[in-house]
Amino acid sequence: MRPDLITRIRQLLPAHHPRPEIELLYRMMLDYPERGGKGVRSELLLLSARAHGVSEGTPNRSSAGWEAAMWLATTLELFQNWVLIHDDIADDSEERRGLPALHRQYGVPLALNAGDALHAYMWGALQKAEVPAAYAEILNMIHRTAEGQHLDLAWVQQAQWNLSAADYLDMVRLKTAYYTVVVPLRLGAIAAGRHPDVRFEEAGIALGAAFQIRDDVLNLSGEAAQYGKEIGGDLLEGKRTLIVLRWLELATPQQKETFLAEMNKPRPAKRPEVIAQLHAWLLESGAVTYAQGVADAQAERGLKLLALALSAAPDQEAAQTILKLAEGLARREA
Repeated sequence: MRPDLITRIRQLLPAHHPRPEIELLYRMMLDYPERGGKGVRSELLLLSARAHGVSEGTPNRSSAGWEAAMWLATTLELFQNWVLIHDDIADDSEERRGLPALHRQYGVPLALNAGDALHAYMWGALQKAEVPAAYAEILNMIHRTAEGQHLDLAWVQQAQWNLSAADYLDMVRLKTAYYTVVVPLRLGAIAAGRHPDVRFEEAGIALGAAFQIRDDVLNLSGEAAQYGKEIGGDLLEGKRTLIVLRWLELATPQQKETFLAEMNKPRPAKRPEVIAQLHAWLLESGAVTYAQGVADAQAERGLKLLALALSAAPDQEAAQTILKLAEGLARREA
């Protein structure tokens, strides 16, 4: 994340309170933002603002459009972080960005409350942007993300595995694509006082799906130090990934029986040796290659649409940077 966005978050969030318990809340709210992260969503928004004609401000001078874009980018970062707190609780994740998840450090009740508080401050950042049209975009982003998260969690709660690739893509388009690509692109245009190109939605949905599939691949076969989360965590959490759904189509009856018996247990009851065997089966199969192929197709489609949507943007240098960033996002290897 950009240092100037961290600075804005620190300025927005309270830091001190005479009651040590409440000061702990303030530290917890700042915990995930200060762990860093790539900040790709906020960077995409700021690049979109530049591409649509906003001049980047300097430390001593800032245009009204850039100031609005910066507060919208801060809004996105706060959204990302309170959602991650809640997501880690829902999945009972061990780690986030290389450190124990917030609820692992402080317990679920305190972490849940910190996420709720951070959510409230997100609206404060949006108010500072003073861009009325952005409210509808943020609301749409929250609604779509919640729908995708509900699908993801409902499948786990209902022990549902009879799912298709189309089901998976529906879920990730809602859960990931809107807040990762679609809304950042649209908010950048809105900060510039322009109407977002209608193709941003279709392009962003495809690119967001490619991003999430790559994330699933990295969760299974990436390097923990680069990935920032535990490798194989999706298996422990019983995630319905494209890799797993494809593997279930190819697995032997015995493999499938072993898999379903283990996946239908709560995370603490899952046996490490069985998880290790399932992990190995997934890596040995062609399911990872299949998922990467789907991601490549989604990335290619999304990048073509995005190039068309940005072809008439006022700042073509920023537009080309967006395309490079989007390609890196969709074809990521870390």
